[in-house]
Amino acid sequence: MLAVDPGRDKCGIAVLDSRDGILARGVVPTRVIGQIAEDWAAAHRPAVLVVGKGTALREVRAALAEIELPLEVFPEAHTTLRARRRYFEEHPPRGWRRLIPLGLQTPPIPVDDYAAVIIAEDFLAAALSPSALSKGEKP
Repeated sequence: MLAVDPGRDKCGIAVLDSRDGILARGVVPTRVIGQIAEDWAAAHRPAVLVVGKGTALREVRAALAEIELPLEVFPEAHTTLRARRRYFEEHPPRGWRRLIPLGLQTPPIPVDDYAAVIIAEDFLAAALSPSALSKGEKP
């Protein structure tokens, strides 16, 4: 699965596989998201393209129109906060920064790629949920 967290200036992008986990992730300028996503789709051969329903969705969706994959728009509520939390789980503060509550800290790098991973994970979880399967719904 190829997932995109859309934004005005930059987008998070990630490729996930249900078996192997995160294959690639990054933060790219919005103006090049179409080309990067097309390159990653060719390299990783995902089955679906999932785009978060958030800021700059219309522009990003238009940039992704050339990719020949089923495109799903998926809610991305609170993914930025969850991305920050995940960043600090993977990169705990060191030195004097560990004394400052995480809620008062900002990651030193953009976490849009973490948000793209979370969008993909949420999409997979919704697709695999028993209630969605029993109703025959798409996530």
